[in-house]
Amino acid sequence: MISTSCISVPPRDYGGTELVVHELVEGLTANGHHVTLFATGDSVTSAELRHLYPQAQWPPDHLCEANHVSWAINAAITDGGYDLIHAHSSLALPMARLLPGVPLVYTIHHARDESLSRHYESFPDTFFIGISHNQMQLETPLPRTDVIYHGLDPSRFHCAERANDHVCFIARFSETKGPHTAIDVAEMAGVPIKMAGEVHGVDKAFAEREVIPRLERPHVDFLGCLGNDRKIPFLASSRALLAPIQWEEPFGLFIIEAMLSGCPVVAFPRGSVKELVEPGVTGFIVETPEQMAEVIRPGGQLDTFDRHACRARAIERFSRARMVADHETAYTKVMLQSARANHCNPELLAI
Repeated sequence: MISTSCISVPPRDYGGTELVVHELVEGLTANGHHVTLFATGDSVTSAELRHLYPQAQWPPDHLCEANHVSWAINAAITDGGYDLIHAHSSLALPMARLLPGVPLVYTIHHARDESLSRHYESFPDTFFIGISHNQMQLETPLPRTDVIYHGLDPSRFHCAERANDHVCFIARFSETKGPHTAIDVAEMAGVPIKMAGEVHGVDKAFAEREVIPRLERPHVDFLGCLGNDRKIPFLASSRALLAPIQWEEPFGLFIIEAMLSGCPVVAFPRGSVKELVEPGVTGFIVETPEQMAEVIRPGGQLDTFDRHACRARAIERFSRARMVADHETAYTKVMLQSARANHCNPELLAI
C-alpha cells in the first residue's frame, strides 16, 4: 500500500486520502492479510511500516513525492513476493512498469483534472478504483474500473440522544465548499452555527473577502481546524451539518462522518451528494439556500429526525468493514486477471 509523502497515516488533522488509506490498511490487517504500508515515518499502523521520510513532507512537493514513490517501488522490487500493489499517488503509475507481473491498483481520489486524465489513459493495464459513480462519469473512460465508496470505523463515532440547537459546517474555507453560504443560511433560519475549518493558500483571497468578515457575526462560533478528538463530539452535538457545496465533490468524507454521528446532512445536489445522502434517512437534499434554511429552521423537519436510524444506515453503507470487503473482492478480481494474462494457474491464488 503506497500512500503519499505529504501527510502521515492516519492524518493528524487534514488528509482525506491518508485517512482512507489508514482505514483500509487497518481493516485488511485485521482480516489476516500481510500488508506493507509505504508512508511517512510518523505514521501509526498495525501493518508493516516502511518509510523514506521520517516526517510528513508538508506542503506537498512533487520532488519529494517522486522520491518517496520511486523508493517504494524499488523496495517492492528488492523485497519481491508482493501479490498486488495499491497506490494512492499518480506517480506510481509509470514507475510500476518496473514491476512486471505485479498488478497495480490505483484509487482516483480527486475530481477530474485534465492533465491527470490524459496521464491515466497511458496505463490501460492499471485497475482504477473510483470513489463515486458521479466522479467516474465525469472522468475520462478507463477500461478497468470499479467504484468503491469510502468507509470509516463506526466505533470512532457516537450518536447523542439529543443534539444542541446549533448547526455546523466543517471543511476548508474555499468557495467550492460554501462556508459563506452556510453562515448566511443559518442566519436566515435564525439558528446559531459552529464553523470548523481553515484557509488554504489558494483560497486566501476568497476567504478574506467572503468568509472572515462573516465569522464576526453574532450567530457564528468559529472553532478553527478540528482534529478527530474534537471533531467527533462536534458532529454528535450538532443539529445538522450544512454542505452547500458548489462543485463536483468526488466523495466527501465529512458527509459520512456526520452520518455516522447521527447528524443529518443538509446539502446541495452536487458531486456525490445524491449517492450518499438518503432524504429523510441520513439527511436532506435541497436546491437553494432558502430551502436549506427552511429545513434547519426550528419547528421544521429536523425536529423529528431519527438520529439513531441515521447512524444505523450510515454503518450499513459506509463502514470500514464494507469498504474492506469491497476491496478484497476487487483485489481478487485483479489478481485472477493478472494470473491469466501471465499464464499462471489462477487456482493457486487465494485472498
